Amino acid sequence: MSGEKGIDPKVPPSGSGCAECDASEGWWFHLRRCAQCGHVGCCDSSPAKHATGHFRETGHPFVQSFEPGEDWYWNFETNELYEGGPELAEPVSHPVDQPTPGSAGRVPADWAEVVRA
Repeated sequence: MSGEKGIDPKVPPSGSGCAECDASEGWWFHLRRCAQCGHVGCCDSSPAKHATGHFRETGHPFVQSFEPGEDWYWNFETNELYEGGPELAEPVSHPVDQPTPGSAGRVPADWAEVVRA
């Protein structure tokens, strides 16, 4: 996967949380980072699924997990998982002390039921 179209290792992440959820006071379960432009969006287990929405809007095919200790990639075009891959610009995850789900103070008490739905 090294040298893949759609991966720019020099681009930093857009922030430490889902850009759209932060803008709308929403919340997320896990975070994904676009490997092409750095956009941080929420995963498909999150209510808004912003990482997938970003792919649909931009065509940027690769995301990397933005969770501490995870370095896998997902290719939206082929629905393939890659364990490891090119190292992206720092930081490679949200802050370790940032709660999951996040963001702090915006997660509903019944979040586990929402994620299971």
